[in-house]
Amino acid sequence: MSLTRHDTRKMAFQTLFALYSNPDADKNEIYQQLLQNKSVKKDEDLSFLHQLVDGTLQHQTEIDELISKYLKAGWSISRLNKTDLIILRLAIFEIRYSEETPSKIAINEAVELAKVFSDEKSYRFVNGILQNLI
Repeated sequence: MSLTRHDTRKMAFQTLFALYSNPDADKNEIYQQLLQNKSVKKDEDLSFLHQLVDGTLQHQTEIDELISKYLKAGWSISRLNKTDLIILRLAIFEIRYSEETPSKIAINEAVELAKVFSDEKSYRFVNGILQNLI
């Protein structure tokens, strides 16, 4: 059985969070830890994981500029909950740079990640920013 897209997004979030928390961490070691108990049968699963993580990191500056545009007056990227920031970055990467993912799916996935890794206010915040973006 291969990983679902949701599982892959969850692992991408976890990888990005780990890298944010420890910029010197080895991305491949993080992947190894996350994949340790998963049975990955398809290269496309790993390819999608790499695409999400590498793409989000590569376009982080432009993505952060977009996020800043939709924040309330007086708010800045540095004020955001780090979990929410990473979820937003990941979703915006998919919305703006991944042609294979419809925007509605990217938003739904971001909301689901926020429900799991953050709190009730966060998933509403994430949804609001992303809805305004599209």
